[in-house]
Amino acid sequence: MYLIVGLGNPEEDYSKTRHNMGFNTINKLAKQYEIKVNKNKFNGLYGTGIIENQKVVLLKPQTYMNLSGDSIVEFVNFYKIDFKDIILIYDDIDLDKGSVKIRKKGGAGTHNGMKSVVERLGTTDFARIRVGIGMPEHKEDLINYVLGHIPEDEQEILDKATTLAKDAIIEIIKNGIDNAMNKIN
Repeated sequence: MYLIVGLGNPEEDYSKTRHNMGFNTINKLAKQYEIKVNKNKFNGLYGTGIIENQKVVLLKPQTYMNLSGDSIVEFVNFYKIDFKDIILIYDDIDLDKGSVKIRKKGGAGTHNGMKSVVERLGTTDFARIRVGIGMPEHKEDLINYVLGHIPEDEQEILDKATTLAKDAIIEIIKNGIDNAMNKIN
């Protein structure tokens, strides 16, 4: 069983922000495979289903970004998920806007949501898909940049990136992370 987690903030207010690339990717995956992500448990919205003959849990933590690990660790423990079967999707300011990168493992970098996940899981040994949102023009504007509404001219670029991230998840499930990295990276 895979635990596929999109990082973000509760949607009504934050759905059109750069910080919700993980949630946006989960929404696309859920739509394609007709998985309803509407159950509430462990401070997360989730749904279960089948993707490419594999049972999955799709999760959108509702703890706000900086406490994402709190919800994720509960799901890992409840469903007895191996770390190798976790796929995490999140926005990354260190990648060019619209780019997508897959990694097998690694540190949290500057991303507070990832710091929470790594701290709560006690490991960095899980797959992650990073969706590039680019760096703000002025670094002191970082919070407004990631939480502000996405301008219309960027929306199409980021929409294509979350579609590619969705396809990357499917590729990991179908053919393994190494093949997915070769294809997407």
